[in-house]
Amino acid sequence: MAMSDHASAPVSWYAWLTTTSPESRRQAKLGQLYRQWLAFKKNPAAVVGLVIVLALLLLAAFAPLIAQYDPLAQALDQRLLAPSAKHWFGTDALGRDIFSRIVYGTRVTLVIVMLVVITVGPLGLLIGCAAGYFGGWIDTVLMRITDVFLAFPRLVLALAFVAALGPGLENAVIAIAFTAWPPYARVARAETMIIRNADYISAMRLQGASQMRIVLKHIVPMCVPSLIVRTTYDMAGIIIIAAGLGFLGLGAQPPIPEWGAMISTGREQIFDQWWVATFPGVAICIVALGFNLLGDGLRDVLDAR
Repeated sequence: MAMSDHASAPVSWYAWLTTTSPESRRQAKLGQLYRQWLAFKKNPAAVVGLVIVLALLLLAAFAPLIAQYDPLAQALDQRLLAPSAKHWFGTDALGRDIFSRIVYGTRVTLVIVMLVVITVGPLGLLIGCAAGYFGGWIDTVLMRITDVFLAFPRLVLALAFVAALGPGLENAVIAIAFTAWPPYARVARAETMIIRNADYISAMRLQGASQMRIVLKHIVPMCVPSLIVRTTYDMAGIIIIAAGLGFLGLGAQPPIPEWGAMISTGREQIFDQWWVATFPGVAICIVALGFNLLGDGLRDVLDAR
């Protein structure tokens, strides 16, 4: 009897999650999430991207346990050693273990990405929703400002901001954030211009809801899924721009183990000691690919069109 109960338990949970007549809001929400997960799993490339991103998070969380050596400790008697069982990715010009520096570099990468995302996401969302909902001169002013930022390549504009603010990790984050918000505003504006003419928005106006309440309570939540997809895609670009600033010496400063700065310090030995610059570059490529694949899967799940 007990065995039959356990055997039927998964079936009952599946039926509870996939029912077309949910009995509560919680059941409806969990059912929606479960169906989205089933749709996400059908995309093998998206699953690979999810695995890469999760691996990045695990490396950052357990870096002290995974890294073999102190990423900042110098050992000049072991400088420029080739990859081996002792040093998996070799050592750099100061004898520091490259594998350990790459592992700790995941923390720097995630800090940059998260700080930029939590800054530009809400900013672009509010600007885009305001421009799309109110229209008129508000839309014109906000979109022309957006066009000015979009007219410059992001890396060039970030370089200009960092040159004005000075090199450093904090200033690099500020510079990237200043250059990253226009695409979010464009996406939010396009979504808002569709949603503002919906019947339920007209019903809210007839009920006397204020414009601010309509924007914040009804339009912004509808734009969030598209912005989540855009954010996931944009993380790869943020990582590459941060690495570019680090490569030019304008991002994270030594001895912080930032991947772009590691490539910069290894470019002098690129032909003789190839591993110094190659492995940080491979790390950037893999992580950027992971976020792109994840964004592709989320687009199929979250964007109904």
